[in-house]
Amino acid sequence: MRIPAPLLLPASLVLGLHPALAGATAPTVPAANPEAGRSATVQVTATRFPEDPSKVPAPITVITGQELADRGIVDLRSALALTAGVFIAPGGDAGPASSVPEFWGLKEFDAFLLVVDGVPWGGAFNPALSTLNLQDVERIEVQRGAAPVLYGATSFVGVIHVIHRLPGQAQGSAEVSAGSHGSGAAALTLQVPRWAGFDSSLSADTCKQGFADPRTQFTRSHLLWRNRQETAEGAFHFDLDATALDQNPGSPHPRDGKVLSPDVPRDSNHNPAGAFMNDRRVALNAGLDRQTGLGIWTTTLAVAQSRQSLLRGFLTDLGAGNPDGHGFRERIDLTDLYFDTHLTWSPEATVKVVTGVDHLHGAGVGRGGDFDYYVALNGANPPAAAPLAADIRIDDRRDFSGLYGFSQWTPLPRLVVEAGLRLNRTEESRRGTTLDLASQERVTGQDTRTVTRLSGSAGVNWTVWQAGSERVGLFTAYRNTYKPAAIDFGLDSEAAILKPETAQSVDLGLKAQLLGGRLALEVSSFRMDFENLVVPQTRNGGPVKVNAGKERFQGLEASGVLQLPEACTLRGSYSYHDTRFTDYLKDFDGTPTQLAGKRLEMSPYHLAALGLSHAPTLGLTASLEFSYVSGVFLNQRNTAPAGGYTTLAASLGYRTKVWEVRLSGQNLTDRRNPVAESEMGDGQYYLMPGRQVTAGIRRRF
Repeated sequence: MRIPAPLLLPASLVLGLHPALAGATAPTVPAANPEAGRSATVQVTATRFPEDPSKVPAPITVITGQELADRGIVDLRSALALTAGVFIAPGGDAGPASSVPEFWGLKEFDAFLLVVDGVPWGGAFNPALSTLNLQDVERIEVQRGAAPVLYGATSFVGVIHVIHRLPGQAQGSAEVSAGSHGSGAAALTLQVPRWAGFDSSLSADTCKQGFADPRTQFTRSHLLWRNRQETAEGAFHFDLDATALDQNPGSPHPRDGKVLSPDVPRDSNHNPAGAFMNDRRVALNAGLDRQTGLGIWTTTLAVAQSRQSLLRGFLTDLGAGNPDGHGFRERIDLTDLYFDTHLTWSPEATVKVVTGVDHLHGAGVGRGGDFDYYVALNGANPPAAAPLAADIRIDDRRDFSGLYGFSQWTPLPRLVVEAGLRLNRTEESRRGTTLDLASQERVTGQDTRTVTRLSGSAGVNWTVWQAGSERVGLFTAYRNTYKPAAIDFGLDSEAAILKPETAQSVDLGLKAQLLGGRLALEVSSFRMDFENLVVPQTRNGGPVKVNAGKERFQGLEASGVLQLPEACTLRGSYSYHDTRFTDYLKDFDGTPTQLAGKRLEMSPYHLAALGLSHAPTLGLTASLEFSYVSGVFLNQRNTAPAGGYTTLAASLGYRTKVWEVRLSGQNLTDRRNPVAESEMGDGQYYLMPGRQVTAGIRRRF
């Protein structure tokens, strides 16, 4: 039978727990008979208290750790491949270990929020995707749409919340794998002996990933130590997360007119010899969940320190000029601090309330310089880095503070009403200094910007029909939010701080559980009006960022999960996204051009995916997944179209009580279409990585 979500927790605990604690107290509970109904799941991202996703007025997808294991998933792109409304392009300017997510047709690297165990991953700057780890994950929650109340000025179009298993639930295992282009990985997860009243677990892994270009690869080592102590009044927990990442970056492929340049080979690499992008990141977070006379008081404190060093370059001239490349060397030091304290209580049986205050602090220093060089169009004989032409330093400090309140009211058993309001205050100061090493001329600029602004949301979920475990519900929601303009510490030495981005959105949808709970459906439509979108431009041969007027994002998204006999599951999704400029006057070679009505570049109309998995507890396992991405325009004037493509992923394995072996492949169709635009140079695009095949063995204990 399907276990109703309200029975998963004692009433006092349902009212609100730290996301990590909630993940342990309200786990995904498998149905007694896999053929009888879906698993009962909970989410905490949208409301901060465990909740059945079907009753939340927002599009939400919960991907369990068991599903990831059944599909042989180890990276974020593959994990979200079957999720409606989301497309994740692998790689990008942050290196081959990173990715560029797209929600609602918006492919802006900081428009969404990445959260790991309740803490913004990347802090006040940009999501730290290249250091994200999916080892020993309990579930991934994906909320599409803004999160303007509980997470403030950090998300416009979605939240990806990765929740690891708590120490008492960690599943001991060891695994090794090997794959294409010299790739390989090893991972170990252990339950550490209980100490000083703490349950403790340790997860460690290392991997090397190669690509068709022999100069492109990355190695990543990761350690996560989790600790949790329960008391009669609540729980205290702390985690230590450390990542060492070394990347040898690839090159984006330049466009020549309306098409990708035929003079540049597909896997050529135009970086200087010895190019690297290295990152060392250490994060510590601690939290206390305490039962009080009024409700549950939750406090979280997290700090992260990252040091990035890089040497890289890109083509600037396809006409065989000398120089034809522009490179830079830089070191970036980032410090993030996150604090949140909130109280969750229920003044009466039909009302749940969350009130709290949070603060997100970020401080960053980037220092480096640029140089010109020559490299052949085929990437042969890359030169060493040339002496720097300038010494550039960028100092940026950001503080995001918020006072928020969120309430959920259930006036009728089938009606849920939610509303929230947040008072935001954001402060940013920036200083940029450029020293021309030839002339010794120094240029210094600085800027500050403070914004105090309300943001909020309201939504309704109405169950229009219910019979036993079957139900059909309608939902609608309105969200109003804003976000300070992005900064990526590229060598854009202009000190001016761009205008904040703002957005208002409305969505309307349907959620259903049918066929005795074996079929789950979700259909939603949305419209978002956006202002001051940050886009890249090239100025004086270098990349800069500017505000891009007004845009409109609208579309339709649908997804379904059907539990079939014999431990089989069919998953599918479809998304239609219409993304257009509504008012943006841009200068092209001295000619002002109004882009109203033009589609945003690299934003496809259609996304579709279909996956079938066979995952019994013991015996043969298999999965097959198709993904389709329709054509896009490569440029803002919509004069350079690029066609759509279909990719195929598959896995085949065998399980015993202790051992599991698996053979898996990604992009088996070997499509190499452009998937993300570079912000480092004008008209350059990262291609889909080629076919990858991996074989691995795992032992559980």
